[in-house]
Amino acid sequence: MRFPYEEFDLSSVRTYPLKSRKSKTRTEDFGRAVGERATVGQFVESLPNMLAAADFRRVIQHIVEARRGEAGVLWGIGAHVVKTGLGPVLIDLMERGFVSAIATNGAAVIHDFEIALAGATSEDVDEALGPGEFGMAEETGRLLNGAITDGVASGLGMGQAVGRYLTERAPQFAKESVLASAARLGVPITVHVALGTDIIHMHPAASGRAIGEGSLRDFRYFVSNVARLERGVYLNCGSAVVLPEVFLKAVALARNRGVALASLTTVNLDFVRGYRPQTNVVTRPTAASGRGYSLIGHHEIMIPLLAAAVIEAARQT
Repeated sequence: MRFPYEEFDLSSVRTYPLKSRKSKTRTEDFGRAVGERATVGQFVESLPNMLAAADFRRVIQHIVEARRGEAGVLWGIGAHVVKTGLGPVLIDLMERGFVSAIATNGAAVIHDFEIALAGATSEDVDEALGPGEFGMAEETGRLLNGAITDGVASGLGMGQAVGRYLTERAPQFAKESVLASAARLGVPITVHVALGTDIIHMHPAASGRAIGEGSLRDFRYFVSNVARLERGVYLNCGSAVVLPEVFLKAVALARNRGVALASLTTVNLDFVRGYRPQTNVVTRPTAASGRGYSLIGHHEIMIPLLAAAVIEAARQT
């Protein structure tokens, strides 16, 4: 059968009044210009009340409410957060009480340790890999492995071990160190390592026994921290694999012991949307109760903006 050339008859098409339609964009939700002397809070309030801007405001409110209700705000940070210079922002949040605990990975500890010692970190991998110099800074391999081995042998987790080392030795740039500051302020910091992924594992001073035992001990500390997040907030900033996997297992263990984690808020903040953070942080842990958010943007912009907005919102409530 062949169809003929025949225009469709539009004379009986049904329409409806525009104002009767449910529309997702309305003028009352539009963004607005801000004055020359606008505060961070006024800037945030000027954003459109939709999509990521609306989520950003909700995340601010969740963090403020969690701090006010002593429900806990647990930050998971990847190495990129540290090496893009955000240590002072996190330290300020710790001092103001917006950080109940920190979880991180081995690479972040390396960057933080080098910052404390030398005030600099993040080597040029492309330049160093060819001549076989990548990851071979002598102090990083020897001193950091020694701090981990000695601390774990005395019963500490990896985070505590490195924090203790930096506190006792007080290197030149310790005040810029997240781990040293966490130790000073009594904020628990846990380190979650995949063996073979960090440059210090290439050094002869690396102890698989210490790294494994310390990281497992930190995982159990981390589970205890997650189990305290009823009505609290967990933020995953810049970890695409390790921390989302560790967080999911911590949630599973907490609920296995009868902790519902009711009204949990989770946030993934990164410059790309990845499968594991979206699934293991944003979606699965909050499916029964709570809410998950995904905020896409560069850490060096988004985290200072979030911190400033949280501080101002807390001051106004």
